[in-house]
Amino acid sequence: MAAGSLLALIDDIASVLDDVALMSKVAAKKTAGVLGDDLALNAQQVTGVNADRELPVVWAVGVGSLKNKAILVPAALAISAFIPQAITPLLMVGGAYLCFEGFEKLAHKFLHSAAEDASHEEELATALASNADMCEVEKDKIKGAIRTDFILSAEIIVIALGVVNEQGASFGAQVAALIAVSIAMTVGVYGIVAGIVKIDDLGLYLSRKSGSATRAIGNMLLKGAPMLMKSLSVIGTVAMFMVGGGIIGHAFEPLHHLAEGAAHAVAGTPVIGGLLAAVTPTLIDAVAGVVVGAVVLLVVTVIQRLRGKH
Repeated sequence: MAAGSLLALIDDIASVLDDVALMSKVAAKKTAGVLGDDLALNAQQVTGVNADRELPVVWAVGVGSLKNKAILVPAALAISAFIPQAITPLLMVGGAYLCFEGFEKLAHKFLHSAAEDASHEEELATALASNADMCEVEKDKIKGAIRTDFILSAEIIVIALGVVNEQGASFGAQVAALIAVSIAMTVGVYGIVAGIVKIDDLGLYLSRKSGSATRAIGNMLLKGAPMLMKSLSVIGTVAMFMVGGGIIGHAFEPLHHLAEGAAHAVAGTPVIGGLLAAVTPTLIDAVAGVVVGAVVLLVVTVIQRLRGKH
């Protein structure tokens, strides 16, 4: 009798684990787009520190990301259970913040004088010469990356929560699926980020090897690493608008209908109709993100000026 009960329990556990694995797989597919944005943004955020401190900074941000998700998973479950109507406003605030950060980067040259930029570069140069100052720079980098990760992680978890709710899973299975997605996304993103920031070191290592083909690959990596990092800076800024605008677009019905209508209108275009239909909503989200970022930046700037801040 006991053996039969044990086998039944094992069968139930296996069934639950199978459901969790299936839901985690579906949720991971749904959040793949956010994963790409998360990768670009965090690779951009952790650059600019000493080479020997790159991996420790990535590790610190990765740990911070896990802490974010440790807060967000129970919070999302609680909000979904008790006040589900609060999820959309909270996501919109996070989306607006991302748009603000992206537009602030675009408007930097207009909001800051050449003297301010020169002063900032001098501070960075001084920081590089001082370990104490460089620690402060690292702390600022880590805080900024964790803050941005919090918003992207919130969107990942909300999307995953929507998927598991659609599956009609039990509460325990929902919790297990959200934890699985959170861990997989964090390990995946920051593992790749660690690889990206160390490309130049790999290139230097290979360039010193004896084989001509190996040296050629090393030199190619050394030349390509700066271009990759500059590209990630641009991609990271665009990603802020895409993710932030996408969050707002999904929550704001008129904009959502506009994106759907535009995609439907271009779908009939010969040859490239499918591609246009897939890209158009994303472009509309990005434009909406730019507009929202401009509005939020304007409001923030006016408030700062009224309070006497420069």
